[in-house]
Amino acid sequence: MRGLVIRNTGSWYVVRTDDGQLVDSKIKGNFRLKGIRSTNPVAVGDFVQITVNAEGTAFITEIEDRKNYIIRKASNLSKQSHIIAANVDQAFLIVTVSHPETSTTFIDRFLASAEAYRVPVSLVFNKTDCYDADDLRYMEGMMHLYTTIGYPCHACSALQSTGIGALRESLEKRTTLFSGHSGVGKSTLLNKLIPDLNLRTAEISAAHDTGMHTTTFSEMFSLPGGGYVIDTPGIKGFGTFDFEKEEVAHYFREIFQISADCKYNNCTHTHEPGCAVRRAVEEHLISESRYASYLNMLEDQHETKYRQGY
Repeated sequence: MRGLVIRNTGSWYVVRTDDGQLVDSKIKGNFRLKGIRSTNPVAVGDFVQITVNAEGTAFITEIEDRKNYIIRKASNLSKQSHIIAANVDQAFLIVTVSHPETSTTFIDRFLASAEAYRVPVSLVFNKTDCYDADDLRYMEGMMHLYTTIGYPCHACSALQSTGIGALRESLEKRTTLFSGHSGVGKSTLLNKLIPDLNLRTAEISAAHDTGMHTTTFSEMFSLPGGGYVIDTPGIKGFGTFDFEKEEVAHYFREIFQISADCKYNNCTHTHEPGCAVRRAVEEHLISESRYASYLNMLEDQHETKYRQGY
């Protein structure tokens, strides 16, 4: 029987079958032995085959080929990766310039991973009602930067319901992953977008200006106008997974484009003479923050980097 994984609660998955049944399912015992080095070999958004048993639960016996997925390095040292969601049409990265701050390093790591796995991303700058004049200027600068690179940007306030209409239009008839730090307002946004959803929300920590986890598992919700959103737990860091050093520049659109003018084909854009990328940074054609993120990701070959703090 075929179905779509709409919820992951750890060892159990909720599968919505093609005829509309919701079936609690587990992975068949030997399934984990097929070389799947992941904390979650099955992800929300996967299409699977299940075998229902007499108790009304089921075993997942097969995962259909994915068209794409978003993945990050796992915090569990015995595994390699954590698949955030599969088979998405787009991802919305929810960011805040303060309360809590989303760093450009985090944004760029998410964007690079999405590029690697062919997932279009829009940036959603939430909590505009909380910002002072300096925050708003900084937000406008960030929106200009990422729009220029080619990433659509939205500004909104979930609390005041501003900008929600434009978001709703962008979501219609698509499957969209919602991701971001804890405390950026993902659950509040989804409550505005989907009437009667009533996801639990919480105030951010006054002591640390960080969010507290209110979503503890991934789940897919239907949108009133058609389409789906996948809500995911907030993530603190974004360790990239399975990138070769020479590939990293390919996932920064503007760096990849300008690198065609480098003197050497295998230029790492760190020290080589005749590097067009470093010249573009000096001439402010590539932003210093994006170049710093690129250099930061070159260091990810160190095994211990980005394994802690999730």
